[in-house]
Amino acid sequence: MTLGPIEIEVIRNALTAAAAEMDITIWRTSRSTTVRELLDYSTAVFDAAGNNVAQSARIPQHLNSMGAALRTLLDRFVDASDWDEGDVVITNDPYCGGQHLNDVLAFKPVDHQGQRIAYVGTLCHHIDMGGMAPGSYAATATEVFQEGIRIPPLKLIEKGVLNKALWAMIGQNVRKPALMLGDLQSQLASLEVGSASIRRLTTRYGAAALIEAAGRILDMSETAMRAAIRDMPDGTYEFVDFLDDDGISADPVRLHVSLTVAGDEITVDLSGCADQQRGPINCTPAMSNCAVYYSIIAATDGAMPANAGCYRPIRIIHREGSVTSCRAPASVAHRVAVSHRLANVMFGCLHQALPDRMPAAYYGGSYVATFQTEGEDGSREVLVEIEIGGTGASPAKDGVNAWSFGMHNNSNIPVEMIESQMPLTITHYGLVPGSGGAGQHRGGLGLVREWRVDSPAGVFTANMDRFRFPPYGLAGGQPGSLGRLLRIRDGVETPIPPKSDGVRLLKGDIVRLETSGGGGFGAPAARDPAARTRDAEQGYA
Repeated sequence: MTLGPIEIEVIRNALTAAAAEMDITIWRTSRSTTVRELLDYSTAVFDAAGNNVAQSARIPQHLNSMGAALRTLLDRFVDASDWDEGDVVITNDPYCGGQHLNDVLAFKPVDHQGQRIAYVGTLCHHIDMGGMAPGSYAATATEVFQEGIRIPPLKLIEKGVLNKALWAMIGQNVRKPALMLGDLQSQLASLEVGSASIRRLTTRYGAAALIEAAGRILDMSETAMRAAIRDMPDGTYEFVDFLDDDGISADPVRLHVSLTVAGDEITVDLSGCADQQRGPINCTPAMSNCAVYYSIIAATDGAMPANAGCYRPIRIIHREGSVTSCRAPASVAHRVAVSHRLANVMFGCLHQALPDRMPAAYYGGSYVATFQTEGEDGSREVLVEIEIGGTGASPAKDGVNAWSFGMHNNSNIPVEMIESQMPLTITHYGLVPGSGGAGQHRGGLGLVREWRVDSPAGVFTANMDRFRFPPYGLAGGQPGSLGRLLRIRDGVETPIPPKSDGVRLLKGDIVRLETSGGGGFGAPAARDPAARTRDAEQGYA
């Protein structure tokens, strides 16, 4: 049976709907604010070889790396013939296909009459995985061993039966076991929903048709990506940006990309990036690759389905032992510092090839703020917030204020949800006036958020960047603002280093964070006078 284009499109949309159903299942059943409110999770459907065929509209830094994780499991750790349809394999180990220890991957195979036809997968950022810091985001960790419990690829469910020993071992090593295991249960439920959807499709079309459709869907995306690359001018484009530091040393961390367009292929050379660092900002190739894939897909017109077929015309060169291709046991908790900034550097390269399409730098980092409150009775509550900033202006319009962009696609945790569950009060939440870079089109504004501690004491951990090197402007546009992080005690402001562990807080202390705005685009003198007046009236200036 050869499928026609209409049938291929029907199956493609059905597979995407299956991933979306998995997405909704996690959202409806999860327990922690990190998953349920921040929406820090992703779901996807894979072919029998482990290639991402369809995905939900969730987190780019998850979705572009989940296929690599599954293929790593199949190539190195799990024999596909020993992976029964009733089994679920999980891992969070960055050196076994994962990203960092908070992100637990779960995969389940789907068979039809003894033939492997697909896998379904979920990835959730869990609120805590143990380790030396609440929330498992230790800013000064120097080894992955300090960051929490490492789960090698193991069968959490085998032939439909829960591995109670593994379940108990995980729960015993995390600070909030009810929340963490509740979210893990949501992942398992999501896999059941996804596998049921694939089985229904197979019953309707047959295994051969579904396998054929998956291959042709990937080929379609590859063809569309090659066409998009051919529209880019051939040449080699280079760009460099810097992270503030790694949290251990004060030295800046260089990220350099050399991007070569040749016909319908792109080569991205990351070998000029800094050596791997002692602090926890390092990436494995799967993580840094996803920033490259995201950036190139974002530079196209969006007409292609986002899946592993898009990656085929893209070759990525790493230097082992670098910050984008670290060796074990390098610490990786805040690996998004590199992946976000790498996306900014990719945008800088692509702007040279596509000057009328690419925006200036967005805030380019996860502003991770973690609180552990301590009650009179010894009880502890944990909150992990991931704040964002302004997006870069584009050749056609201003940047967007406080918008989850780039490698992100998170939501915010509502003030009411935090205050109803923890002894914290949000005393201020809004935009930072003047934080967007000036230009013909101004950058989007960063945000300000303040947390007041209402418990007798607490501990604060920060994993942040863009406090020394602001988001760049393009075509004469000015950079966005730098971040600010303060502890306010009795009205006295004390700066907190943006990568800090174990900052002791007392009742009444306020932590204030101001995030970066995006870079501007075009010469500021060219800005429309009416837009200047509107900026002043609305408090943007």
